[in-house]
Amino acid sequence: MSTTIISPERPNAREQRTGDAAAAINVAELVQNASKAIAPLWPIATFIARHPWMGLEHLPFEQVARRLKSLKDIDIYPSMSMLRAAQRKGELNPKFLEMRLQRWLDEQQLALPREEAERFCRAALQHEEIPNKLLTSSRLKSLAAKMKDIQLHVDGERLPIRPISLLFEEQGEGKWARLLDHHMIKWCKLFLDESQASWSLPYREKGFYCAWRKLVTNDPALNKEQRERLKDLPQDAEEALRQALIMLGIPHGAMKDYLEAHLLSLPGWAGMLQWRSQMSGQAHLLLVDYLAIRLSLEWALIAPYLPFAKQKKDDEAFLLPLLAAWMHWGGLTPEEWLRLPRDAQQARLFLAYRFDKIVRSKLWLEAWEDTQEAQLKEKIASHSLNSEQKQAIAQLIFCIDVRSEPFRRHLEQAGPFETYGCAGFFGLPIKTRELDSDYAHASCPAIVEPLHEVREYASAATVKEYRGRRNVRLSLGYMFKKMKQHLFASLLLPEVSGPWLGLHTLAWNIAPSGTGRAFRQFPDNWVQKPETELSLDRESPLEAADLPVGFSTEEKVQYVYRLLKGIGLTSRFAPLVVVCGHESETANNPYASSLDCGACGGAAGGFNARVFAALCNLKEVRKGLAEKGMVIPEDTVFIAAEHITTVDELRWLYVPTLSEAAQKAFEMLQGKLKEVSRNANHERLAKLPGLVRKKQDPLAEARRRAADWSEIRPEWGLAGNAAFIIGRRQLTQHCNFEGKVFLHSYDWREDPSAESLANIIAGPVTVAQWINLQYYASTVVPHYYGSGSKTTQTVTAGIGVMQGNASDLLTGLPWQSVMSSDFEMFHSPLRLLVIIEAPRQYIKRLLEDDPHFRQKVQNGWLRLASIDPDSGQWEKWS
Repeated sequence: MSTTIISPERPNAREQRTGDAAAAINVAELVQNASKAIAPLWPIATFIARHPWMGLEHLPFEQVARRLKSLKDIDIYPSMSMLRAAQRKGELNPKFLEMRLQRWLDEQQLALPREEAERFCRAALQHEEIPNKLLTSSRLKSLAAKMKDIQLHVDGERLPIRPISLLFEEQGEGKWARLLDHHMIKWCKLFLDESQASWSLPYREKGFYCAWRKLVTNDPALNKEQRERLKDLPQDAEEALRQALIMLGIPHGAMKDYLEAHLLSLPGWAGMLQWRSQMSGQAHLLLVDYLAIRLSLEWALIAPYLPFAKQKKDDEAFLLPLLAAWMHWGGLTPEEWLRLPRDAQQARLFLAYRFDKIVRSKLWLEAWEDTQEAQLKEKIASHSLNSEQKQAIAQLIFCIDVRSEPFRRHLEQAGPFETYGCAGFFGLPIKTRELDSDYAHASCPAIVEPLHEVREYASAATVKEYRGRRNVRLSLGYMFKKMKQHLFASLLLPEVSGPWLGLHTLAWNIAPSGTGRAFRQFPDNWVQKPETELSLDRESPLEAADLPVGFSTEEKVQYVYRLLKGIGLTSRFAPLVVVCGHESETANNPYASSLDCGACGGAAGGFNARVFAALCNLKEVRKGLAEKGMVIPEDTVFIAAEHITTVDELRWLYVPTLSEAAQKAFEMLQGKLKEVSRNANHERLAKLPGLVRKKQDPLAEARRRAADWSEIRPEWGLAGNAAFIIGRRQLTQHCNFEGKVFLHSYDWREDPSAESLANIIAGPVTVAQWINLQYYASTVVPHYYGSGSKTTQTVTAGIGVMQGNASDLLTGLPWQSVMSSDFEMFHSPLRLLVIIEAPRQYIKRLLEDDPHFRQKVQNGWLRLASIDPDSGQWEKWS
């Protein structure tokens, strides 16, 4: 870092001298590159899966781990306690750890006996921390002093640069980094607020930087000198950021890293601004504003203390842990060490340097993943593929969500039913608009751009009546909120509402299930939403908003054909085909949307299921499919349902007139659903902590948990997810995957061009990987990538949650979503294993044609295996 003398004078006094240097800084490019270190954060109302390293997949997982350890002192590998717990539960076989160690040693150029290297590494792998007493002992310091002249050729990787405010703080010169974060949290909350605050931020419509610049000189949290320094900042955010970088003395080559470090200081608030920019088509505009504010504030706070004097590298501090490692794990004494030749000492120090904590953690994690893969391989291989398929009376298409796996398994065991799996938006790139709503929700994955809008509609008279009842309900809620915020009305409100709200709370505590059902039904009964139709046909441009409403005939046929062909349902149709979306029901849960369908943009999947089933029943669609060689019998009827994951029930959404055969199948299916639900709930509830009576009715207990406002674990969500299997259902039909596997139906014989496989990899697998790494990050780094305990969270600005009132905007999952208790994990943090049932040439073609997927596999962001359909041979791809 530069040690150029920097004075604390105001910006305008330095303008002429910094003009030429500032002009050479491409701010937009710097911010764009730096923003890869964070991920966009969706609002809590549509909380969807996002993994925090999506912009860093061009780097190996291990390299990102080193970078984050150096920059933020966080470990993104599982802790030793987690690894030991996995070993005790039989999830981690030590033989795989030994195999990984031998493979790593084979890759090293060892200049010491292999036997001694193995002995040292095995001892170090146990991850027993070197005692502090040894690290601080006078004997070891004396030994290190004698080794100062040793030449150790280590990796010359440049360490990431860190914020100057943080470096000052680490040297005990003020709490500047924490103070800077406090200021940024305050301003971000004010700017990003979505109508939760009574008073909005002045000048907000002019942009983040502009509003802050106009108001900061009146901020009482800054002293007079600090406000004075901020008086003459440039009006343009890019110019302000250029100026701040120069005044802080950041070398040009380190500027990207410096901006990255500041983004990682508050990745939640920065991620929300990044999402806002992307949604409004402004590229990285809000991040430029954010960084201009942050660096300008940093300079204003620390200007009197500049320049920062960088400490020289301490060779003794570098050698101490390496020498201690050989004393502790290698069993050498200082005297024995000194008797070794210089080249032998160098070889041992280099091994200790190379075999550091990150390498050891990497080997442990890979051994855990190897064990899981071996167990899955054995489970699949133990059930022979039955080539004879009996004709099912009903076929059900579920979302690939891991929560569908137990329900599908119990359903298939209950009768002649066949299930399929696909992404829960059913291949429909749509926005959905409910009856009489001004808001259209993108009901497809974040990586898919909506191309159509589908609306609910009814007659004008019916809509008018419905709107009147709904407005009464909304007005009551709005009035109550305004009374709480009003200075004088808020004094009267407790007296008026107290008795009723007290009874409400009492009822919720005494009988949560019945009370929850009553309070859900009351507004629905009051509003009485009428029966609606869907705008499936392409409407006139006058009716359209930003997207065409409905589909053309060709589009209807194409979407149905593509999905049915992709899952291998092209013939042998049952009389009844049920398209099942999914939804979660919970009470008092800010993270409710995280339990809904990520493929539907963090909303329930029932609307998409209804649209797809209705399309499949259209005569013009059946005719178009027949022309493509896909003939659906006349007596086959598609209906739509919703799988309620918290209670494992199917609820009907769309049941048109059924044929005689379909009616018979429907009645049989209905007759079996209660048994299926009971069995699925019995299996699921056994994994949830806090079950009071083991013999209690699983249906009643599931409904109680769903309605209980104090329940912190109404369900596990997607915790435990570990693998994604793409193949025919016969491959996995008799396997109990314990709700840990995404199951996507695929028949390679129906996909000669491998186009369907490529679409599955590009879409559903990508979303599943995001889900997987979100759960992974929330488990291994809960204080940084998770969101802490649900019991202490605060919903802020209507967009997310914080811990207390001045934390980062929390980006991940609550502690209760991944841990059974404070000391026992439920989710096993493993990177997603993708298993494809297809010939070898399909996998080769996939890796050749999809460089992004190949990069993920090569860099360790997911794992890949394939099963040959003919021989059953299992092959790993790396």
